[in-house]
Amino acid sequence: MFGGRFGLPEIIVVLVIVLLVFGVGRISKVSEELGKSVRSFRKGLSGEEEENKENKENEENKENSQDTQV
Repeated sequence: MFGGRFGLPEIIVVLVIVLLVFGVGRISKVSEELGKSVRSFRKGLSGEEEENKENKENEENKENSQDTQV
């Protein structure tokens, strides 16, 4: 329909309409919650990477202990 071409004037019009519909207070609350969600998501990803690293280290330690027992 639009060909995927949104210029600066179109974006400004959309932002003004959003501002009129929701108001400044509501938009600030939504942006704050969005920021918290992104931080939580990033923290979860980094925690998952650390957990995987710890699991690999534990498996290696188990393998090493089994080798020394044999």
